[in-house]
Order: sequence, then structure tokens, then C-alpha cells
Amino acid sequence: MSTTATADNGVNTEALLGARDALREAPAAAQFTWKATSEWIRGTHSRQTIEHFQGLGAEQKHVKAFVLEGDHPEVFASEDNAPTPVETVLAALAGCLTAGVAAVAQNRGIQLKSVKATVEGDHDILGILGGDPEVRNGFNDIRVSFDIDADASKEDIAALVAQSQKRSAVFDALTNPTNVTVSVA
Repeated sequence: MSTTATADNGVNTEALLGARDALREAPAAAQFTWKATSEWIRGTHSRQTIEHFQGLGAEQKHVKAFVLEGDHPEVFASEDNAPTPVETVLAALAGCLTAGVAAVAQNRGIQLKSVKATVEGDHDILGILGGDPEVRNGFNDIRVSFDIDADASKEDIAALVAQSQKRSAVFDALTNPTNVTVSVA
């Protein structure tokens, strides 16, 4: 489907589809490396900075550095200066899926009025606390619920969400094994 002028969700699908087509012709340029650095502040509080990444065959830079913080709540004997890292993972999933809904809606000519994603993750913390070696450290279950108001049928809205899920990098990373290597300099 092509972009329809009747929908304006703020997504430049013409540019996105043009980039996709150009990268098909130059697949080496499609290889990106995203980067975040983390610096410990105190206790369980840390600050993550996102500024540079590699892509299109060269070093790239965001228009500004983005800073996220992580901590643990007081119930974990911490100071609760910021969301927990696992909450940041849930936020990343919500953001990725929501961006996908907007892009797919724009491409399909569907005008969005509002989109709200609520993401919940069940987590038995005995794993990360070392309280039970049989309990995994990560989430046991994650649920995403969308509330979308758009000029479209329920079936079309469900199709937007399905396509967003199909193309979401964060959804893929959470639902498929990803190699992670940790080293010390």
C-alpha cells in the first residue's frame, strides 16, 4: 500500500520506504550498531547516555545526547532515583510498538486520534536476588495492551498492531535468543 494524503500521523513513510528500497540495493549500509554507555553514580543508581551509533557505513550522531537513568525502588533497599532497568525494557517495547503502529497507519492511510500502549511484565525477583537458583532472572511473562482510537475498523486496527509487532526490533529481541557477550576492559 502507499501513503495516503488523508492521514497525517507525522510519519514520513515516503522517506522510510525510499530508504528501505535504497538499502535493498546496498545491504552493507543497512548494518547498524547501536550504542549506549552506562556510568555508575552511587548505590544501584546509574546514568545511561545514548549519542553515537554506526550505520550507513559511517559513524553517526544523534542531534543531541539522550540520557536515561536507572535505579531500584526503596523496597529493594535503594534510593528510587529512576526507573528500574527492567521497567526501561518495558518502556522500550512500548515505544517500539507504538512507533510501528504510527508508521503502519500512515502507510495505510489510517488517521490516528490516539494510541496508548500499556506494557506489564511479571517478574519473580528471587532469581536476581539469588534466593532460588531455579528461578530465572528475567521476565516470566510480558503483556502489551493497546487502546487505539483511529478512523478505521477494529480489524484494521488489529492489523496495524500485528504488523507493528512483526517489524519491532525490541519485540524480536525479547522473544528470540540474542547473543550477548560481556567483557571487562
